Amino acid sequence: MRMVVVRHGEPNYEKDCLTELGCVQAGLAAKRLMREGIGEVYSSPMGRARQTAQAFCDLSGIEEMKILDFMHEIRWGSVSGEPIFEGGHPWSIADEMMRRGEDLKAADWREHPVFFADNLAVAECEKVAKKADEWLKEFGYEREGLYYRCVDSKKADRTIALFCHGGSSTALFAHLLNTTFPYLCAAIHMDFTGITTLRFDSRQGSLAMPILELVSDDYHIKG
Repeated sequence: MRMVVVRHGEPNYEKDCLTELGCVQAGLAAKRLMREGIGEVYSSPMGRARQTAQAFCDLSGIEEMKILDFMHEIRWGSVSGEPIFEGGHPWSIADEMMRRGEDLKAADWREHPVFFADNLAVAECEKVAKKADEWLKEFGYEREGLYYRCVDSKKADRTIALFCHGGSSTALFAHLLNTTFPYLCAAIHMDFTGITTLRFDSRQGSLAMPILELVSDDYHIKG
């Protein structure tokens, strides 16, 4: 299976929709995505992601857009209501951890007393991980420890597109690739309509981690 993950176009966050430029970006992304052989479309329930997905559906002729509620943009901020560094913003936190020389890959990042112990982002990331594993069962993949077992190669023979957000996709990639959320916040900065592709091993019985083929390709809006 190949999974094509697309960030939404430039948004009006207040209205949760695309700006005029965002609509142009979505159209350019749709043309670029026609080369991927996509057969199914999934989207976050949020307006800006659904609009971006709809541009591809309209061009490709794919009528059904399936909604994944767990891929809405993640929340961050203080769980207790006490002040938290930069309001709990994960990307600002990743930058600060680097400035301090801290290990972004530390396994105990969720317990970091300054940045994550009281941060809503932790529970949000855990929800994405849990729900993503349930979703992947639909395509014949079952999580075993750190990796995925292909238990039904016939279900795995497909290419899907997922339209979502910078935060929820980063949480998803961290889980799929067995790395940490703060590390990927620092390592991957997705532009609007940036395209990332992952390839899952579709051999019956295989146990593997998905291969990251492409990260945040945005040449369709910059090239």
